[in-house]
Amino acid sequence: MQLSKRLAAVARLVSAGSRLADVGTDHGYVPISLVCEGKIPSAIAMDVNRGPLNRARAHIKAQGLEKYIDTRLSDGLAALAPGEADSVLIAGMGGMLMMRILSQGQAHWDTVREWILQPQSEIGGVRHFLAEAGFRITDEDMVKEDGKYYPMFRAVRGNTDYETEREFLFGKALLDQKHPILKEWLGKENQKVQRVLETLNAQNTEGARSRQRELEQYHREIQEALSVYEM
Repeated sequence: MQLSKRLAAVARLVSAGSRLADVGTDHGYVPISLVCEGKIPSAIAMDVNRGPLNRARAHIKAQGLEKYIDTRLSDGLAALAPGEADSVLIAGMGGMLMMRILSQGQAHWDTVREWILQPQSEIGGVRHFLAEAGFRITDEDMVKEDGKYYPMFRAVRGNTDYETEREFLFGKALLDQKHPILKEWLGKENQKVQRVLETLNAQNTEGARSRQRELEQYHREIQEALSVYEM
């Protein structure tokens, strides 16, 4: 099965031999692909909505993988028993929802070996959440597909090695690697923030000034991150 660039990148972060729980599985493409290529022995495909779960079941049946991939209607990790999965994948949803799922699934924090996360918003907030909850990010990647940018990371139990807000916002490993996709995104984000600052500068309200101060700090973080690529 040919995965999209975004899903293929996520799948690469799953460790070989893991029993996978795919939260918000949608079509079930990632567990199907990983089982078909023999990277993982089994998976549990879960979704909160019956429609996507039925589509996943149909795809799993079409590949003859019913013995290897279980499907469950589940709000987050609610239908997962502790110890059933070595690796949990949560992708394709906003950061706030992802943090809620992680918080409600705290019973799994010490039994799951790795968490593969691809938040589509509040990325820095998710990294902060992980650090405060006792997780360490061990690997990161970022891809561009259809004009959109997708950062993702693997987290395990342990103390974070993130030290600066810049690392939380943009990813320590991505900055250390001087990742080209991150550089492209930073350039676009820099231009976008500059335009907003110019608009706010023309306004003379307390709300505009407050927002301007916040964005100026964020703008400095972006510029410092871009300076890494010049070293």
